[in-house]
Amino acid sequence: MAKRTNLADALHEASGKTASTKSKQQQVQQVENSKSELPPSRKGKKAIAGHFDPAVSKQLKQLALEEDTTVQALLAEALNDLFEKYDKKAIA
Repeated sequence: MAKRTNLADALHEASGKTASTKSKQQQVQQVENSKSELPPSRKGKKAIAGHFDPAVSKQLKQLALEEDTTVQALLAEALNDLFEKYDKKAIA
């Protein structure tokens, strides 16, 4: 599979200009560094996602505000309730 170029490179190529090899190497290094730098709160964690109606997102955010908590805390609570329902350890 061919490597996708970023928009800046594509625009430079379209204009007849090309970025220097040094700047391309610096860009690659910056991207690699940014991918490996995770906040401590996310190290050792895995994202879980799903697609829902926008009303679900809005209601979840409203509930978090009303309860003075975060969406993440509400999702952890919901997952733990689900695990317990199915006789699994609450680990979220």
